[in-house]
Amino acid sequence: MSDLKDLYQEVVLDHNRSPRNFRELGDADRKADGYNPLCGDRLTIFLKIEGNVIRDATFKGTGCAISKASASLLTESVKGKTVVEAEALFRRFQQMVTSSTDSDDDFADLGKLFVLSGVREFPVRVKCASLAWHTLRSAMAKDTKDETVTTE
Repeated sequence: MSDLKDLYQEVVLDHNRSPRNFRELGDADRKADGYNPLCGDRLTIFLKIEGNVIRDATFKGTGCAISKASASLLTESVKGKTVVEAEALFRRFQQMVTSSTDSDDDFADLGKLFVLSGVREFPVRVKCASLAWHTLRSAMAKDTKDETVTTE
């Protein structure tokens, strides 16, 4: 089990050091800002949606390793998915990071996102991991106002 936790930690550190899709998306048709006042994480999620499919997803911002890794993994995970599929992925991710389940097998279907399952042991870090996901949800909403999503 220790080897598995080491692997997960390495994936988080890799996505923090070299975040995927870390750029402003010039032709984005949706975007939302997120802020975690507890940790100071700030990010913007940019989406290019054609039809009902997320064709591109990027982010910019600053934050802790968990926050950046979560945003990086999120952008990789939602590309090519429909908005409905991304919403379902949001719900599964939230369930994983807030669940008190003893069985990690319940979330094996989340693939790489599973590396963030350990945050559920640290409630303050759940907000770091979920900030990008709440911001994604806001960006996907068609009637989004220019309000910043917060974890509070």
